[in-house]
Amino acid sequence: MRYLLSFLSPGDLLRVGTVGLDILIVAYVIYRILTFIRGTRAVALLNGLVLLFAAAFAATRLHLSATSWLLQRAEVALLVALPIVFQPELRRALEQVGRGGFFVRALPDSGPEGVSAVVAELRKAAVVLSRNRIGALIVLERETGLNDIAETGIQIDGLLSSELLINIFIDKTPLHDGAVIVRGNRVLAAACFLPLAEAQPLAPDVGGRHRAAIGITEHCDALALVVSEETGTVSLANAGKLSRGIDMDTLVEMLENLLQPQPQPRASRAAAAGKGRARG
Repeated sequence: MRYLLSFLSPGDLLRVGTVGLDILIVAYVIYRILTFIRGTRAVALLNGLVLLFAAAFAATRLHLSATSWLLQRAEVALLVALPIVFQPELRRALEQVGRGGFFVRALPDSGPEGVSAVVAELRKAAVVLSRNRIGALIVLERETGLNDIAETGIQIDGLLSSELLINIFIDKTPLHDGAVIVRGNRVLAAACFLPLAEAQPLAPDVGGRHRAAIGITEHCDALALVVSEETGTVSLANAGKLSRGIDMDTLVEMLENLLQPQPQPRASRAAAAGKGRARG
């Protein structure tokens, strides 16, 4: 290395150092952007953009003129629409830059426990809330991250338990109004704001909590558990559809089925099995 450096003048060394510093800054900014949007709905949008640009590139290479023309026009329209589509994420990024939080490494999220333990706590909470007619709205994160929704409320980051959920929704307490966001076996935040349902006309007796539950499940793959304050009935929203007045056994069955992790591809299972044997 010293022999190679002897051929470089001080000006060359300065340019090399400047280029290296430039590369490090750009790499770090890209890394921070990726970690910033991780756990938000922007990830799914970004995946769609990547697939679109990849399809346009493939169409051009394969000389598919009509397909390439159509995808190129779609790219132009998307570039114009990007500030609108990513408006919440852009606003959050600018706020964090102003607070200096954009350049601080985020702590990793705690891993979830078994689905059965989570469902058992949710069932116990739903029983008490329903019996006492305490209104509640609990959003359960799945594949799509809900960090952007969690930031609209009060951060908690506590271990999920029926006692915690019941205390949050007790009437006239500071956190009872709004939604609770649950990731795995942890309560991320309470008193969060959710988007209201837009895609379908709803019955007149559907209240604000139920509209918010449908709304959030229209925007992402989350589940929303609702307890009615007026009747004490329990409902579950999934994919923009609301199952109303379900009993506890049905609730447990639905949650168990919907919260179970997706089966791994065969290659992933083989790799996981090999890793397990190596540990053994």
